[in-house]
Amino acid sequence: MKNVSSLVQVFSSRKMAALLLLGFASGLPLFLTSRTLQAWMTVENIDLGAIGAFSLVALPYSLKFLWSPLLDRFVPPFLGRRRGWLVIMQVCLTLAIAAMALQNPRQSLQLLAINALLIAFFSASQDIAFDAYRTDLLEEREMGAGAALSVLGYRVALLVTGALALVLADRLTWPLVYLCMAGLMLLSVLCSIWAPEPAGRDRPPETLAAAVKLPFLEFFQRSGVTKGILILAFITLYRFGDALVNNMATPFLLQTGFSQTDIGTIQGGMGLLATIVGTLVGGAVLSQLGIHRSLWVFGGLQALSNLAYFILATVGQNYPTMVLTINVENFCGGLGTAGFVAFLMSLCNPRFSATQYALLSSLMAVSRDILVAPAGTLAEQTGWPLFFLCTIFAAVPGLALLPFFAPWEGDTQQEGQE
Repeated sequence: MKNVSSLVQVFSSRKMAALLLLGFASGLPLFLTSRTLQAWMTVENIDLGAIGAFSLVALPYSLKFLWSPLLDRFVPPFLGRRRGWLVIMQVCLTLAIAAMALQNPRQSLQLLAINALLIAFFSASQDIAFDAYRTDLLEEREMGAGAALSVLGYRVALLVTGALALVLADRLTWPLVYLCMAGLMLLSVLCSIWAPEPAGRDRPPETLAAAVKLPFLEFFQRSGVTKGILILAFITLYRFGDALVNNMATPFLLQTGFSQTDIGTIQGGMGLLATIVGTLVGGAVLSQLGIHRSLWVFGGLQALSNLAYFILATVGQNYPTMVLTINVENFCGGLGTAGFVAFLMSLCNPRFSATQYALLSSLMAVSRDILVAPAGTLAEQTGWPLFFLCTIFAAVPGLALLPFFAPWEGDTQQEGQE
């Protein structure tokens, strides 16, 4: 009973409410330059090769570590080091998303790409500030709950921009849909103002040079060079198979014969419930298994969930199979992301949390945004069933690295609990 009471107290705190809302703000722009934009381009009859290559507009997510030291070093004149940067980036995002209402994919893919690139840049910068905010805000005992709720908010945002947006697109024009999403982004500014500021437990770096150099030196000094390199390779590859699926899921579903409303309604209904359950289960399981063992379990389930897409590609336009597929993907995505976020937070020193987390999450974005660029061409050459089988094998290299730095029997967090 005492453990249940403590868990309820952690989950119901103002910290957790802020992480849920800011997690939503963090996830809101992602699909507006990827999956949702792909849907817009698909109905405009843009070819699959161009749609797949458009994942390169998300390059800022992979390069954000280059300017993350600026957010560690400099403090805005309002709301503190973390929340001040959040507000600045959220205002810029609102303007950039609203500007998408002026674009037309048929007339100019270049202008569309530039606008999407700006959204990705401001979104990546918001992620730097939010990830540092979350890392600085949480005590060690709160990491599981904090990771779960921030991931939950993030996933809800993905469902809003990837599900509700598709439903709206069958009733409104795409430019109006993007204006609605810009309005939601504007509301996030109020969340940042209301959120509590982390206690200043660690001084920011005294110079920009120190803000650039010290986070890297500290990470490798703490981990060791060999182990540190393996960790970085693992972060890059852990979600690669899942990233391949996510990059082409919407074109696949549309080409299979499902309407935008079909996709949006199922994702926004049962898919949302599966995401909530998966995320909260992930946070609870993580507190029992520990971070390392959770990476094993969640990573395996994440890879196996791609079988659902293989089955759907084999049977074709079958609504029960589609429902099952979307629910399995959302549930396992919630599990995997909750464990992965907690792992990344555990690797950061609060003094350099913006730079270190940005570096680590940038490597994760390499697989999500850059390595997946040929996915459309691969799907065209192999066909959808074989493509989804390939995504399962793509998850193996990341899982194969776990024994080198996160052995099942060596989870220090679990040992401490025992």
